[in-house]
Amino acid sequence: MTKILVDDVEVDVPPHYTLLQAAEAAGMEVPRFCFHERLSIAGNCRMCLVEVKGGPPKPQASCAMNVRDVRGGPDGSLPQFFTKSPMVKKAREGVMEFLLINHPLDCPICDQGGECDLQDQAMAYGVDSTRYTENKRAVEDKYIGPLVNTVMTRCIHCTRCVRFTTEVAGITELGLVGRGEDAEITTYLEKAMTSEMQGNVIDLCPVGALTSKPYAFNARPWELQKTESIDVMDAVGSAIRVDTRGREVMRIVPRLNEAVNEEWISDKTRFIWDGLKTQRLDRPYIRENGKLRPAGWNEAFAVIAAKVKGAKVGAIAGQLAGVEEMFALKALVKALGSTSTDSRYPGNPLNPANGRASYLFNSTIAGIEEADSLLIIGSNPRKEAAVLNSRIRKRYLKGKFTISVVGENANLSYPTTYLGAGIESLAGYKPAGEKPMVIVGQGALNRADGAAVLAAAAKLALDIGAVKDGWNGFNVLHTEAGLVGALDLGFVPGEGGLDTGAMLKGGVDVLFNLGADEIDVPAGAFVVYQGTHGDRGAHRADVILPGAAYTEKSATYVNTEGRVQMASRASFPPGEAREDWAIIRALSDVLGKKLPFDSLAQLRAALYAAHPHFAALDAIAAGDAKDVEKLAKLKGKAEKAPLASAVSSFHLTNAIARASKVMAECAALAAGNAKIAAE
Repeated sequence: MTKILVDDVEVDVPPHYTLLQAAEAAGMEVPRFCFHERLSIAGNCRMCLVEVKGGPPKPQASCAMNVRDVRGGPDGSLPQFFTKSPMVKKAREGVMEFLLINHPLDCPICDQGGECDLQDQAMAYGVDSTRYTENKRAVEDKYIGPLVNTVMTRCIHCTRCVRFTTEVAGITELGLVGRGEDAEITTYLEKAMTSEMQGNVIDLCPVGALTSKPYAFNARPWELQKTESIDVMDAVGSAIRVDTRGREVMRIVPRLNEAVNEEWISDKTRFIWDGLKTQRLDRPYIRENGKLRPAGWNEAFAVIAAKVKGAKVGAIAGQLAGVEEMFALKALVKALGSTSTDSRYPGNPLNPANGRASYLFNSTIAGIEEADSLLIIGSNPRKEAAVLNSRIRKRYLKGKFTISVVGENANLSYPTTYLGAGIESLAGYKPAGEKPMVIVGQGALNRADGAAVLAAAAKLALDIGAVKDGWNGFNVLHTEAGLVGALDLGFVPGEGGLDTGAMLKGGVDVLFNLGADEIDVPAGAFVVYQGTHGDRGAHRADVILPGAAYTEKSATYVNTEGRVQMASRASFPPGEAREDWAIIRALSDVLGKKLPFDSLAQLRAALYAAHPHFAALDAIAAGDAKDVEKLAKLKGKAEKAPLASAVSSFHLTNAIARASKVMAECAALAAGNAKIAAE
């Protein structure tokens, strides 16, 4: 650690800190446009100038100078720099004047208004007139895809977007071409960007050059009600903020969570919101003579009650189901005398009976940065968990990190060694380093030989030392937000109960489908579908009960690493739709099996009594490493069929995504790019 004086305030900071970071540690505010803590240093906006005592007779860029480079006085006094001296004030005002020379007078009609760094800094360091009388420079707007809107005349060439796409997203599609007056940031050929993380450049842009295309001109930031919540588009559990106006979700932006998503979110997380208001189920429906017709709640419940009498009942939970509604549904099915509940695809061997470590991302997402080798089995993290994939890339950039792949040989945004397509390719794999990591994807498990594949992966993890004292590098990467919570809850077949495959083959007379849209229910069973959109599940339903989306209810989710998180209600369900647990509670009364809770608080009290770890929000109840040994003993013979990712189209993985016009456009572009790449 090094002592340094910042405006007469003494701070003790690491010698590798920049002067800007040292100033922040001392509580001083230093303006900046190009500097970002998660990106490499460019030092090209010059807004962060400071005066170094005993240094050159001109201000220094604090983002590009380290604490170790500042010398103390000859009398032994501490090194010192100033952030508020007359020299600094004059220098920053000069830089601001230069920045505004070519910047257009767009503030009243700019979408960034109210959230613009340049606007804020101009208030502090700008002057009320300009000495520049020539015509302002104008730059043609660029097409870079359906997600990011460009007004490049406003660009101040901070290059944050270029550094983000190159370093974090792993694509080299944005760059600065030309020199001097002709310099401009572009994709050069003006084609759409291909990254699943490209929307983050909107947050990074300190001016209005890059803004959200779907959100453009819909609202001003001060009109919006802001609600902190959790994303459920994948199993990462990214921290998000949902901005609403009235009952309508206007946009979704990231929140800071160092342990999970840092400050990034995927494009699906960010732009899904238009799917929340299209193709919504807003009233109950009953199928008569092959057609669905609107009905009242009492009528729908009466039809279900008539069918349930004396019938074999089963329940399947989908990927967006919260813990509370699954807890209520499991209790209802049990009260009806059945143990046929499941939340897994047919063939998936994950089971809470094998222990929690058997189905978690045990090393944790942040733990990726500690690993020194990685083996990916039957997974494409770029499609299945884009934010987690960027963390793998971050670890790769630090060096001394080998990545091997069994399954699809896809472009993951970092170099990999391809071992082969089938599980037999694991033979002879030997990693380097002390902390090897294995990631098993759902594509390797959602098949008839899933148990054999899981056993082979677990055995390999034990053999290579991925599981040992102080380190558990055996990781299951989930793709569905609800599955870990369902496994924690024991939403799997009980004694004598049927699993998903058996229920779909006609093992039950009445099937409760809690938002499972990725399965095809054959004819025969009477299907009660409870969900949010007119998607696949609703098409097969005999009775539809309209539920609430993740932005319209308070619900608990558990992410792939086992972190318990809570999504908050930002708006209300449309029409007659209700929160899912409340629908199940009301139905239980009509069925004569009244559940013992009348409020969400009472339900959670019962949930926490049965499963105490759900009460510890943002905490991970780690599994026992011995659970991995249980997996290695699973029986079954692995087939030689190639392993494939569980996600074929990143943008269309659930009912909300398939209802989104923006996601449909992105999926079409991605399919076109994949076709060109294949050719």
